[in-house]
Amino acid sequence: MKKVALITGASRGIGRSIAVHLGQSGYQVVVNGTKQALINEVVDEILQAGGTAFGYCANVADPAAVTAMVDTVAAKNGCIDVLIHNAGNLHDQTCSRMTDEDWHSVLDVHLNGAFYCINRVLPYMQKNGGDILLMTSTAGLTGSIGQVNYSAAKAGILGIVWTLAAELKREHIRVNAISPAALTDMTRPVIEHLKGKHGSRNEPLPEFWRIGEADDIARFVVELLAQRDDNLSGEIFGVNGSKVTKWQKPEPVFSENSIEAFFKVLHHQKGSK
Repeated sequence: MKKVALITGASRGIGRSIAVHLGQSGYQVVVNGTKQALINEVVDEILQAGGTAFGYCANVADPAAVTAMVDTVAAKNGCIDVLIHNAGNLHDQTCSRMTDEDWHSVLDVHLNGAFYCINRVLPYMQKNGGDILLMTSTAGLTGSIGQVNYSAAKAGILGIVWTLAAELKREHIRVNAISPAALTDMTRPVIEHLKGKHGSRNEPLPEFWRIGEADDIARFVVELLAQRDDNLSGEIFGVNGSKVTKWQKPEPVFSENSIEAFFKVLHHQKGSK
């Protein structure tokens, strides 16, 4: 019996590549997005390649819509083995200029959407175990100027991963995150702008922005899901082309037993007097 994989934001970019690759790998794929025409294109591509798929149009920022989607998928297939929360959006702006709407829009899709999907999927996953994959970003790992909303949402994803990896371990549900670097509709305008900017100065494009393709992320996802190791959970993987990086969970750097001693050591480490 084919495993069922529900992928949010699967109508284009990384999500689409993951859906196609999982379809080729024998999964029953559920393609989620917010535009039915684009969803249909992905479903048709999977079906024409001999895979199994169907689509469901829903905005993951709407908890009622997520409930209806998950219930429909479970009723049709009996279970959900894999949840990949890939849906995302951007409303970049410096903090002083960011509107409440910009803030809530990004948090609602990336972070609240992750919770809604996980919360609704768990009852259909707890019996047989499964995999939950969430998309984070270097913005959540290191911060990103002009993206306080996006950075906060992606940092929140890390907290979800580390908490649920421990909380769901006894139910054989693995929870991991991927920090992808790939050329997509979302990243292409930024990269093209930077290419032009650095090109006008006769400067090479910084190594950070030399990124792989969406298919690279999809191939990693297929291989990660194929790893039969219950302890492979609570991890953050950076994927850029063929380069894969394991990020480390934050840990204490140093402690002192008084405020005065703490700042003395801190200033010493920073090289100040």
